[in-house]
Amino acid sequence: MPQPVILAIANQKGGVGKTTTAVNLGAALARAGKRTLIIDADPQGNASTGLGVAVAERDANLYTVLAGRTPAERAIRLTVQEGLSILPANQDLAAMEIELASSDQRQYSFRAQLGEAAADFDVVLIDCPPALGLLTLNSLSWADHVLVPLQAEFFALEGLAFLLRTLDRVKRSANDRLSLLGVVLTMYDGRNNLAQQVENDVRHHLHGRVFDVKIPRNVRLSEAPSHALPIFDYDARSAGAQAYAALSEEVIAALKL
Repeated sequence: MPQPVILAIANQKGGVGKTTTAVNLGAALARAGKRTLIIDADPQGNASTGLGVAVAERDANLYTVLAGRTPAERAIRLTVQEGLSILPANQDLAAMEIELASSDQRQYSFRAQLGEAAADFDVVLIDCPPALGLLTLNSLSWADHVLVPLQAEFFALEGLAFLLRTLDRVKRSANDRLSLLGVVLTMYDGRNNLAQQVENDVRHHLHGRVFDVKIPRNVRLSEAPSHALPIFDYDARSAGAQAYAALSEEVIAALKL
């Protein structure tokens, strides 16, 4: 059976658009005909909320799957977007950091518990938490590639350098096929001189591993999660929707899907 592409969406800094990217890139890939699964690996559960899975409806979730209480197939939920499914999370997932710490194979729990269910999809997107703890380590130890949302701000390059060192350590110790798919600039305002400087610096240092499309600051993107909809169902004509559609085209080309 063909194996899906596992793509971790990661950045240890919060507020850079990881969940927005996971939800809307996932929706765009599904709209392009790719069977897509989002794994909400953040205890905040924002991706689950943004795709319409209420907290009260998350009894079967990533924590219960990893704890061996629920088969992954039963925890996966359909979403409003045809072709897009989600494995939801809630705050219980925070306890898994502690529980994994005592496991001999703690970095491989995602691969072991989710691999069979993931085989039903073309692409799996993992919305990682904003920390480089065991949940993120599990994501990176399973993933084929990493996509890094990066806000164009002063500390962006410093945080990116630390993340890239982490990816290199994981590649050497736990997952030799892991690679950086690319960096996507988020919350971008081209009128801001600092944003332009950060973009120039990132493109210079990463030599072609920065996506062409930039995700703009966009009110409609900010509003869509409160309606539990991807941007395409909330306002398909918005600049945010157009940007994520363009990003999905670049991702599909890069992954040869």
